[in-house]
Amino acid sequence: MQESAVHSFHIPVLGLAFSIDTPLRVGRFGISSVVSIVDDILIEHMRKHYASVYGEAYTPISPKEEDYRARRITEYLNLLHRAVQKQLEELRASAFESRSEIVKYFELLADRSPLKALYQRMMHTTDTDAQAALQAELRSRIVAGQIDVNIMTKLDKVNVGAGGVTLSADFTDAVAALRGFVRSELQSSVVLSAGLNPRLFSYMARCPEFLPDADGKLTKQVILKVSDFRSALIQGKILAKKGIWISEYRIESGLNCGGHAFATDGMLLGPILEEFKNRREALTVELFELYTAALREKGVSVPARAFPVWVTVQGGIGTAAEDAFLRDYHGVDGTGWGSPFLLVPEATNVDEATRQMLADAQKEDYYLSDASPLGVPFNNVRGSSSETLIMKRVDADKPGSPCTKKFLVSNTEFTESPICTASRKYQALKIKQLEGEGFSPDVLEAKIAKVHAKACLCEDLAASGLINSDMIEEEKPIAVAVCPGPNLAYFSRIATLEEMVGHIYGRINLMTVQNRPNMFINELQLYIDYLRGEIAKQIEEFTSKEQRHFTAFKANMLEGIAYYKSLIPKFVEESEAYRETMRRQLLELEEELRNIIVPSPQQVPA
Repeated sequence: MQESAVHSFHIPVLGLAFSIDTPLRVGRFGISSVVSIVDDILIEHMRKHYASVYGEAYTPISPKEEDYRARRITEYLNLLHRAVQKQLEELRASAFESRSEIVKYFELLADRSPLKALYQRMMHTTDTDAQAALQAELRSRIVAGQIDVNIMTKLDKVNVGAGGVTLSADFTDAVAALRGFVRSELQSSVVLSAGLNPRLFSYMARCPEFLPDADGKLTKQVILKVSDFRSALIQGKILAKKGIWISEYRIESGLNCGGHAFATDGMLLGPILEEFKNRREALTVELFELYTAALREKGVSVPARAFPVWVTVQGGIGTAAEDAFLRDYHGVDGTGWGSPFLLVPEATNVDEATRQMLADAQKEDYYLSDASPLGVPFNNVRGSSSETLIMKRVDADKPGSPCTKKFLVSNTEFTESPICTASRKYQALKIKQLEGEGFSPDVLEAKIAKVHAKACLCEDLAASGLINSDMIEEEKPIAVAVCPGPNLAYFSRIATLEEMVGHIYGRINLMTVQNRPNMFINELQLYIDYLRGEIAKQIEEFTSKEQRHFTAFKANMLEGIAYYKSLIPKFVEESEAYRETMRRQLLELEEELRNIIVPSPQQVPA
């Protein structure tokens, strides 16, 4: 989150396509957003589309060309940068009159914003010269939102070049994507998610773009998405020792989020935020010592003081009061609002049918699925066209997808080269194996159903971008997978950008479900359900290791509940009825959690 940010929230990465062009939709209004740079094929499609929209020449970058993946990403990011700057110039030049873009820019701001106060002062000034001077000052303070990029570090396939020769580590998927960002004109951040990748981190250390420039500033920055403080400390140390400064720690709820869900070991969001609040300064000091030592070794001038370290949080935030509490009590510098923006046509690239499906979906339609080929729980919603296509292929006795993009290939159970568990090839091999193992009909059916559940996320998370830009290949089946967080269940209508931003800042209420539990309560319920489900999954092979793991998991959750009990009096802006409801819900969930028995290996039925 840049120091000059005019909004206290950002729009996180949303699937592959849903936020692929969000900077072009909201960036000129000062709203920062994150673009996925996993899928260079989708990116090339979008570059072709927007080159036409903005009247730019388009020269295709073929997969046969050297370093094509990085070059595609660089060219698309540069196009986004040029387009947003052009939009910004036009916005600055527009008149302060009803419904103009410049008026919209300032009206979107939070009422507590000093810039909004200056705008209101201008609007109420009757002296012509004074008003003109204020308008000039306002124009000079208009900035675009950052165009940040996301790399899921686990998606780092080794690639093969001409003649089947394995390419070097500099051309793996994640490294090439990073190079595409590094070579772009953007002065923004790369968001690293999904944990450690030593190969990627080592390549970053070789990129001078992440080092302080001649003025001692960082033009390319790093944001680390983490689920707890320990992860932040470990990864922060590794990168600091390589001369890479983490400018922002982006804390995400382990389960109350969209996309892949990386559950903690029962550590809840509230206590995690408390630990960041208490140890943030010490973390900065410790990492700055490692960082300066690395810079000296590289022969780079050492800054006089540590760069600012921002802490933001995302996952399950639903009301302006929750947003304010996170900033005022837990001291975070900003918040991420993702899934609700899937219902905002002005902000996200979602096809009409999928957006309406999300608006109509009920709480019971949102679930944690096995759809991801990565083997990581994946937030899903029932009724998607991706789900329909999976079943259509199963009914036709052709389960699995053709697997053309191969971004998620990782399984070597049956093949020397990795293949994807959503692919037709893998599913045929796996089902044949299962059919030969002598399972009872019911058990065999359940195991095969888990194989069928895998979705082709490479195609289906990118599909809406192709639909909305009229780039569908007619002979190819198009299905859309969507991965909203469960919090979207409380939003049930399509909204304008003004309405959603107004909801975030407390000017209006878009909640369509009354008496929604606090975000911390919602996450706690998700973790209880998750714990119960994980124990049930492993009950047939329960070992002492599982017993220790789940016992610690449960203990961490009980500690979290105790923390939330102590936190309730801090909700001073809420009513006593709200606080009392939260107390009651915590007691009910505590009892539910205590009733979950972690068996010992001896108790597991043979």
